[in-house]
Amino acid sequence: MTLASLPIFVAARGRAVMLVGSGEPAAAKRRLLERAGAVLVGEDGTAALAIVAIEDDAEAHATVARLKARGILVNAVDRPALCDFTLPAIVDRSPVIVAIGTGGVSAGLAAALRQRLEALLPPTLGRLAEALFAARAAIRVRFPDAGARRMALGAAFAEGGALDPLAANAGVDAWLDQAAEASGGTVHIRLRSDDPDDLTLREARWLAQAERVVADGDAPEAILARARADASRMDAPPGEEQPGLTVIVTR
Repeated sequence: MTLASLPIFVAARGRAVMLVGSGEPAAAKRRLLERAGAVLVGEDGTAALAIVAIEDDAEAHATVARLKARGILVNAVDRPALCDFTLPAIVDRSPVIVAIGTGGVSAGLAAALRQRLEALLPPTLGRLAEALFAARAAIRVRFPDAGARRMALGAAFAEGGALDPLAANAGVDAWLDQAAEASGGTVHIRLRSDDPDDLTLREARWLAQAERVVADGDAPEAILARARADASRMDAPPGEEQPGLTVIVTR
């Protein structure tokens, strides 16, 4: 399954970003860039990224062409065909940031999804992320194997789990005190259809936590895409028990 674009997060604080244009569209982008800590420069400045917010179509096209000729990546407001990158709708629970993009196809849809997620994601989410960062060393000591660590965290983050990010939780220290050693093993998913929405929550969680996914060439890519991007893809189970979780997908 091909991505329409590659999502990335740019550390903009202290970095020069070019903003060309005037009026409310440019002002809105200025507010966003200043919030991210970017250093704003004009077209005569030096930057790797540029946002062009010019209403006149011919002027906007000419400006974009000049900037691209300089090797600058450009976002042209309301002109997705000219964009090298787009700016998503943002849910801010710093340091957790959720970005919703449509590749410029429908800003309204992205905004509607953002509003839904604003209501869903609690304000404590950022504090949970900071606590996990502070406890990185302790978590590695408690779960030295990467696969076991991933499984333990996956179970803790699951709905109703000790660190359920969408609900009140006891906190990272309390979880570490009580966390059981996560084991590896092998689980089977027998597909009911080629639609990933037909996976149970448990099956989707298995795929998200798997170190390796075993499936033949007929397995639907839409299902396999639910696994971690760095999970090993195999056409036969490993010959002996491996650390972490192995998920076997069959019809």
